[in-house]
Amino acid sequence: MHLHDTICALSTPLGQGALALIRLSGPDAYTVMRKVFEPKNQQEAFASHKVYFGEIRDDDQWIDEVLVTYFKKPHSYTGEDMVEISCHGSSYIQKCILELLIRKGCRMAEGGEFSLRAFMNGKMDLLQTEAVGDLIASQSKLSHQLAFEHMRGGFSLKIKQLRADLLRFASLLELELDFAEEEVEFADRNEIQMLIVNIKIEIHALLDSFQKGNVLKNGIPVAIVGKPNVGKSTLLNTLLNEDRAIVSDIPGTTRDTIEDCINIQGYTFRFIDTAGLRASTDVIESFGIERSYKAMEEAMLILYMVDKEGDDKEEIATLRKKYTDKTIYVLQNKIDLLNAACEQEDHEILFISAKKKIHIDRIMQALLTFAEGLQSKGETLISNIRHYEALHKAYDSLLQVETAFDQKLPTDLVMVHVKDVLMHLGEITGEITNDDILHSIFKDFCIGK
Repeated sequence: MHLHDTICALSTPLGQGALALIRLSGPDAYTVMRKVFEPKNQQEAFASHKVYFGEIRDDDQWIDEVLVTYFKKPHSYTGEDMVEISCHGSSYIQKCILELLIRKGCRMAEGGEFSLRAFMNGKMDLLQTEAVGDLIASQSKLSHQLAFEHMRGGFSLKIKQLRADLLRFASLLELELDFAEEEVEFADRNEIQMLIVNIKIEIHALLDSFQKGNVLKNGIPVAIVGKPNVGKSTLLNTLLNEDRAIVSDIPGTTRDTIEDCINIQGYTFRFIDTAGLRASTDVIESFGIERSYKAMEEAMLILYMVDKEGDDKEEIATLRKKYTDKTIYVLQNKIDLLNAACEQEDHEILFISAKKKIHIDRIMQALLTFAEGLQSKGETLISNIRHYEALHKAYDSLLQVETAFDQKLPTDLVMVHVKDVLMHLGEITGEITNDDILHSIFKDFCIGK
């Protein structure tokens, strides 16, 4: 990938719309723009960060009336000279302008190349750049919040601080190697071992946050469970407002997990309809029941359904004891067939009718309350598998450093593991990287980003 030429790309989705945005970035961005753009006020000098109205022309041929914004380096997204052209959203107009820009000296950008240039020019670190992609892809309030926090640099600062603290001691250990013959110690062994312990605690907390971060990014997993024929599939269909699951009076109809998503006031929930919980000799149904338990393991929230004849207190108590880290809501279904007074018997139960759509709003409110409780309040969460793997490797290398100190190994052997920790932490923010990592990260970005 050549990063010293001038690129252009469409930054809005392909297809026809009211407006489209075309971006240029590189050393000749301003020159190319002046070749094709004729401002209405030709006496006005171009200034950075101002919007100009005029026409895009291919010599004497008029193409479109546009708004043009020029960003002089280094005060731009990429850190290079940049131009943004806001044109009408006709696919034909977009095509004509891009072809014209290419003829005048640009080339089409590759996926994520604008963001890659921003990283290479020090406008943001690698972690923040990845957060830009997550922000664009966010489909819920929680995933948007998580991506925005990463883009603002909170996670980056934490990783950089951990690395800087360790780097300070690493430099003292390196100094000892330079004076090995004098057998002097510049680094306080007790202090560095305390630092290793503190860094381990920080990294362990980040690793533990991965499950929650992943949930915020991809949606809250909710398992709908209960005995056969209590209305689980009906509830799923009601929540999704479509016939997603087969509904039948025959127990055991659902033999596998059925999964779908719904967005409630900005929060995404991944609902999993499961096979009814009962003893079964049917091989296929037994396999489905096994998956039901697996779904409960993976869920953060469990909706346990009972019907008008159900008495599942023992089973519910067992689940609460087993899954102390999960929230369990008990749904008493088929309220339309119950005595109205029964609704007041237990405040821990949500009384509903999935079929008649009675009190479904109570489930929605319970889900929203749960989701709002998940919002990060200043805590640093990770959701990227690359970050998770790098932190895991850093943690393992820290264990090796501790072992080396405990065994009083020579300083040069200790430094091997210290450098591994520094490398893995540096890979997260991009302080240490290679072309393969960059290609892997940016290949899935939008062309115009």
